[in-house]
Amino acid sequence: MLDHLIKGVTVVDGTGAPARTADVGIRGGRIAAVGTVGEPARTTEDAAGLVLTPGFVDPHTHYDAQLFWDPYATPSLHHGVTTVAAGNCGFTLAPLHPDRPEDADYTRRMMSKVEGMSLVALEEGAPWDWRGFGEYLDALEGRIAVNAGFMVGHCALRRYVMGPDAVGGQPDPEQLRRMLGLFHEAMDAGAWGLSTTQSSSHSDGDGQPVASRHARPEELLALSRAVGEHEGTQIEAIVAGCLDQFSDAEIELLVEMSAVAGRPLNWNVLTIDAAVPERVPRQLTASERARKAGGRVVALTMPILTPMNMSLGTFCALNLIPGWGPVLGLPVPERMARLRDPDVRAEMERRARSKEAGVFRRLSDFGRYVVGDTYSEANQALTGRMVRDIAAERGQDPFGCLVEICLNDGLRTVLWPMPSDNDPASWALRAETWQHEDVLLGGSDAGAHLDRMCGAPYTTRFLGDCLRGRRLVGLEQAVRMLTDDPARLFGLRERGRIQEGWHADLVLLDPERIDAGPARLVHDLPGGSPRLDSRALGVRAVWVNGTETIRDDTVTGAVPGKVLRSGRDTRTVGTR
Repeated sequence: MLDHLIKGVTVVDGTGAPARTADVGIRGGRIAAVGTVGEPARTTEDAAGLVLTPGFVDPHTHYDAQLFWDPYATPSLHHGVTTVAAGNCGFTLAPLHPDRPEDADYTRRMMSKVEGMSLVALEEGAPWDWRGFGEYLDALEGRIAVNAGFMVGHCALRRYVMGPDAVGGQPDPEQLRRMLGLFHEAMDAGAWGLSTTQSSSHSDGDGQPVASRHARPEELLALSRAVGEHEGTQIEAIVAGCLDQFSDAEIELLVEMSAVAGRPLNWNVLTIDAAVPERVPRQLTASERARKAGGRVVALTMPILTPMNMSLGTFCALNLIPGWGPVLGLPVPERMARLRDPDVRAEMERRARSKEAGVFRRLSDFGRYVVGDTYSEANQALTGRMVRDIAAERGQDPFGCLVEICLNDGLRTVLWPMPSDNDPASWALRAETWQHEDVLLGGSDAGAHLDRMCGAPYTTRFLGDCLRGRRLVGLEQAVRMLTDDPARLFGLRERGRIQEGWHADLVLLDPERIDAGPARLVHDLPGGSPRLDSRALGVRAVWVNGTETIRDDTVTGAVPGKVLRSGRDTRTVGTR
């Protein structure tokens, strides 16, 4: 007898094959039958007019901590994501040195700074009682509603072996040997491989470059070789050029890391903008050179525009504009005094529009900012208005007007920059770039930057756009891009397709309604900390390993997810 039977549903199986009408039976956590099914089932539902897809695979998240207080990985699970890849960008919560309890505090403060996680939530929401990476994985086993795989963060490896010297120091031969041994132990326990960062935007809670930024190429290559000694492993790497355009040295490093490991390397995130036509060819040069060298370098890119709010009062992307950090890093009273100086504002505006600002030039059209929440009488009735309109009424330049609004609120004003790349030419370039063999959809950063952005709904928003919006790709291809493509990159065993015998990770959706609601601020993190949330529209049900986890946008309370371990749950994806 089947556990559940879905009758008369439109099956989009993840392979890109044409949709077809079929019955789908689930038994023992697996897809037991696809076709005309006459076998009895404990429960049955008529799904005529609905679409059944494989569960979506998000290749870049930071749910490492959130899963302890939120086993449903919300809002990702609501949007049909049944498998998440975490431990990215060089940052993980394990391993932790048993003789240095202060390392946990350092890690929490680093994650709060670099990934925008609530420090209170990190302190109150996770147990922090593990030491080795395997203990961390064991702490999540049996208590999560999604499937989750984890890379090992280079910063944690360095901190464990080198202590505070991990920031600024170089490992001696014995320390490197110990680091490699620790890394091998983590992969033996099921870690998916190495994640590392060399990005200039990544600083720790003390304002110093994070540990992995101090690693030299020989250290990175030694770790990459270790990846290649384990089954079903990967590399994820971030360098400064990920934000705009790679340097020759960065391309050489990424190519060599992948080639010596014989494993795919993915990076985040490829920004596509028709106003910068040279960016995509330059970034994909790394992929072309990798294939010639026996490696594979894969670019992640988002299929939607994800709004991100800004503030002059708290750390955000504005702090990363060259020359802005020293001003915005001052105590608020000093910061406000500096911002009142017209010469300071002029220099900040100049730097924001300079070539050195790279991708952050996208933030320099200050007239296109929309005012969000305000907190002063002087700013009443400005919420929802565009800065350029307010500036025109006041006879001010847009940046000066924006700063004045923020000063009136003691810098607490919420700002929403409107995207500059929401034009037909940019969308046409995206559709073209998505077809490249080394470009993969993803990069949500779900679980990070919680009160600044909400990238988790990219799956439902993209499908809605494909069905009823721009229609840049067909439904079958869109589903494959969200399911089988990332599953194959990570070597997931028997996931990513609707196929008999495969794991029953499934999404039942209404094609007339599938979409994502607007992001809204909620205060549901441990300690009452805020985050942005977005509800799914048109998701009828989600199954993880054959168990229903979502029904009509409500979690069922079941926690059937698995910690996916390398080798056991992933197979090697070679590069040659």
